Amino acid sequence: MVSCTVSKKIPVDQVDLDALKAWIKAQALDLGFSDCVIAKPDTQHELARLKEYLKRGYHGDMKFLEENLEKRADPTLLIPNTKSVICVRMNYLVSSPKARYVPFEPNSAIIARYARGRDYHKIMRGRLKTLATRIKEKVGEFESRPFADSAPVFEKSLAESAGMGWTGKHTLLINKKSGSFFVLGELFTSLDLPFDEPTTAHCGSCTACIDICPTQAIVEPYMLDARKCIAYLTIEYKGIIAEELRKAIGNRVFGCDDCQLICPWNSFAKKAVIDDFNPRHSLDNISLLALWQWDETTFLERTEGSPLRRTGYQSFKRNIAIGLGNAPYSAQIVAQLQHGKSCHHDDIVNVHIDWAIAQQLQQQAQ
Repeated sequence: MVSCTVSKKIPVDQVDLDALKAWIKAQALDLGFSDCVIAKPDTQHELARLKEYLKRGYHGDMKFLEENLEKRADPTLLIPNTKSVICVRMNYLVSSPKARYVPFEPNSAIIARYARGRDYHKIMRGRLKTLATRIKEKVGEFESRPFADSAPVFEKSLAESAGMGWTGKHTLLINKKSGSFFVLGELFTSLDLPFDEPTTAHCGSCTACIDICPTQAIVEPYMLDARKCIAYLTIEYKGIIAEELRKAIGNRVFGCDDCQLICPWNSFAKKAVIDDFNPRHSLDNISLLALWQWDETTFLERTEGSPLRRTGYQSFKRNIAIGLGNAPYSAQIVAQLQHGKSCHHDDIVNVHIDWAIAQQLQQQAQ
């Protein structure tokens, strides 16, 4: 462990900046971050890709992506006097993943691995604030602001520009030694730190992530149509999911890891070093019917401090209904779905319950 005890402050204008950069990286690792790089606050090169993405309508209902384009491209407009960005990542796997679910496991619920424990946004921001405090104890006051997917920031682009990894064809960042099962955070600073250099890409001719996507949401290398993406549909989207996509969703209740699970680089995926990512309420091994029993009070209690809160209760039930419709026929499933019709669900949930019942009865008739 790296000691955070500082015997004497050295003013930042008198410190060896390369040495300070190395010290900051050591402190970041000590705080549980898996990696730390220093990026230049400039992501203008990412703007053209985003504009094309928006033009095609691939962002669906995520209208926030249409806003603050200038601030996304120029972090100094978001936080004035930003001279360097400390980019970190945090591994979230708690166990080595098995191969992607190929046969449907009857009545099992799949929740994306990052969402099974505590909400990483709070973990990330808290530790970035601690990192800022440690640096101030060493060099004195400077301006800083932590972010974790919480502002108009091209966080993946910043990390990539400083060598944390490269963008895979599934649009996620890949690290050669750690795969892609990690989340990102940034500390915008007024420190004039030396920048790290980008690395090279190593996807080559591989198209495994494109080929495996259940809904074919990766429409071309490095371009994802969120309107087809199971992560978007089960988390961000609040409406009626198109019937032609429901079968492909299978038993995925919150998010989808398929494009990561199939990626060869994730054979090098590293495990989390902090306990916050450990699954709560058996979310790594829970049945669809068990989740179906959660009323709104239970949902709110068991998702406190959890990423699952983002769906909202009604969309959560919508997703489970789809999973139950896709499950092998069971009289118990049909009975539970029919009982759900008498509960206080909104019209959107009821549409999916009706579909699920029809799917179950169709299987029975076959």
